Order: sequence, then C-alpha cells, then structure tokens
Amino acid sequence: MEILPLEAIVYNQNKVDLNDVIAPPYDVIDEKYLDELYERSKYNIARLILTKGSNRYEDAKKYFEDWKNEEILIKTQKPAIFYIIQKYKNEKGKLIERKGFIARNKIEDFATKKILPHEFTMGGPKEDRFKLISATKAFFSQIFMVYDDKTFSVEKVAQKYLEKEPYMDVEDDLNVRNIVYLIDDEDDIRIIENTLSDKTLLIADGHHRYETSMKYAKEHPENKYAQYVMSYFTNASDENLVIYPTHRIVEKETPNLLEKISKYYEIETLKDKEAFLDKIEEENQKQITTGLILKGDNNFYILKLKSGVKETINAPKVLQNLDLTVLHELILKKELNFTQEELMAQDGIKYEKRESVAFNSIKQGANAVFIMAYPKMKDIIAISKEGLRMPQKSTYFYPKLLSGIVINPLEPANYGEHNNE
Repeated sequence: MEILPLEAIVYNQNKVDLNDVIAPPYDVIDEKYLDELYERSKYNIARLILTKGSNRYEDAKKYFEDWKNEEILIKTQKPAIFYIIQKYKNEKGKLIERKGFIARNKIEDFATKKILPHEFTMGGPKEDRFKLISATKAFFSQIFMVYDDKTFSVEKVAQKYLEKEPYMDVEDDLNVRNIVYLIDDEDDIRIIENTLSDKTLLIADGHHRYETSMKYAKEHPENKYAQYVMSYFTNASDENLVIYPTHRIVEKETPNLLEKISKYYEIETLKDKEAFLDKIEEENQKQITTGLILKGDNNFYILKLKSGVKETINAPKVLQNLDLTVLHELILKKELNFTQEELMAQDGIKYEKRESVAFNSIKQGANAVFIMAYPKMKDIIAISKEGLRMPQKSTYFYPKLLSGIVINPLEPANYGEHNNE
C-alpha cells in the first residue's frame, strides 16, 4: 500500500485552545451535542463537518477559507505523519493506550484486494460527504485502517518522538486523552512508508468516507491530491486495539421469545449481571454465544448455539461463524419476522454501542436486548478477504478518531509560512 505524509492544515494553537475546537466524527454527533459544540467556539470543527442552515456546503467552504485567512487554521512547516496515542480506561478501569498514525494512502478499488471493507454502507451519508468534499476541497476526518505488523516497525520509529514535547495534547468529552507527535524526518517517514508498502489494509471504520473518496478520485483524475485519502493506521498485532460489539435492542413485540430461541440455542439462566457479561465472553471462546435480557424479567440469559445449527443458514461458511449472522438470520428474520430492509433501516430495532444504554433500554420500553460478544479480528479479516461484508453495525472501534486534529487539503499547500510551536 502506498503511504505518503500529509501536507497538512492544523489549528493554530497560539490562537485557539484545542479543547474548544475538536469534535468527534460527524456520524456520532446528535442535534443537542452539535449545539453544544457550536457554543463552545465559533471555530469548532463541527461548523465545518456539520454546518447548519440551508446552504450548508457553501457555508462550510466560506468558514474554511475565512479561518485560513485569519490564521486560525495554518499549514505545517513540511509534510508530516501524525503519530497519536489515545489513552482511556475501559469499563473495568483498565488503562488502554491505542497507538497509530495519521497519513495519506493511495485510494484503491476494492477489486484490488489491497483495501478490504467489512460492513455495508448507505447512500445518504455518502452523498452528504461528497458534497462537503466537493465544496471545501478538503478531508476533515480520517478513515480508520488496520494493518498487521508483528515487528512493530512504526512503533519503534515513534519511540524517540515520545521523549519530546507532544505537538498536540487534548482530551475529548469522553475522557480520552489524545497525544500527538509530529514525525517529519524524511528517513523516519520512509521507514513507515516501506513498512506498509506490502500490507493489506482493513477498513475498521469510515466505510462511507472511503467510498466517497473513491468517487471523488474517479471524478477528478487530473488532481493528484484527490487520489489519496487521509487515514489513521493502527496495528492489529497491538493488544491495545480493542473491538467492541454493537448490541441489538428489539422494540417490536417478541411473544414466546425464549421458546423460539430454544430451537437453536442452549439457554442458561444467571442472576448476576457481572457474571452474565463474563460468561458471554468465556463461552464465546468455545462456541457462538450471545446474551439476552427481557422486559419484565430479572434474569440474564446465556444463549449457546447448538451444534449443527449454523450450518443450516444459507450463507458462506465464514459468515456462518459470525454470531450476528446467526442472530439476524434465525432469530430476527425467521422467528421475529424482521425484513432485511427493516434491519438496515433500524425499524423496530436499534443498534447500540454503549453497554449501559443497552441495559437501560429495557426500563425504557424495549422488549428484548441481545448483548453481543466482543468481535474477533480474525473473523473480520477472514470475511473481508473473501470479499464479503458483515451485517450492518457489527463492530465498534473505540475510541473514535477526533475531527480537528488534522485537515487534509485536496490542493497544493505552500510550506514554511507558519509555525505551530
């Protein structure tokens, strides 16, 4: 895979506080939170990625140009790779330090198998992002890519930079600390480029943004900058790369659900929530296992798939091995009569990343909640390599990547004009 440093635009830290101007990706910002971000600063990146009003895209273009003219946004002195460490504590209090870097990669068609998707996308978000890119001539968010390097070459290059003062150090609203180091030494950049030159990339998050960049590249073949997209790259061999599940909240009526489930799963009843969560992960290492909680029921149910059941599903073997495939095909579609269109549109069902929200939804009127096990990277890679896709919202790569750390312009940038020291 061809990797290049970023000819980057960043916030001028002499004029703004990064804590006031960064934001999560556009697709996790609801209307209330968007108002909060707007109030936080007139230069918050949300005003670019989710501009309000009827003339959204042209207004975003004007903001972008104005901020550059005011030197709120400035150019780095030379092309660089942004090495980033994201520190946070998981729900059990363990400190996680996910490491990766932001750079550009050559846009490749999926047919080349150099870049592998793993989830389905929808048309609406892609059209929205395309209009924004076309108006502003810039990418404001990264694609989340995963590569595998058991030699940890990039991490070794970055080690000496960790002894320096960070280029950026900002904590987001979820208490994730984002520490950024600028790698601009040409020899170090070359090592990183060479490390990824023979790697296949898996899109962990940002499928809509990647497919949008593909469309833009094809429509602007004369623009060499448009043939690359800004991505974040993290190493699959690093234990700090944790993939979280997305749970299923069923809102429609579910009569005799346990009886229906018993056709396919062995059912074990537990009384303790923590034991329930631990048991899901423990059993899922041996066989497909899912958790279930029901409205008006104080029990926690462990669902262990019976032998020979997954083979009855009309799907390739790698998809039969996926807990969500089994749940969608046998329980949601076959027993609860959801259509594929309803599942895609989340009609009568919701997909929820936050475990606490999933549990609380029973008190809010949901009829059933399926608590999914943590996805396995080996399953994601196996499915992607066969050119297949997982069900919508199968995985949740946390923490999200902040918008506002770096902007990738799709036109030449002149360097040495500004310094962010």
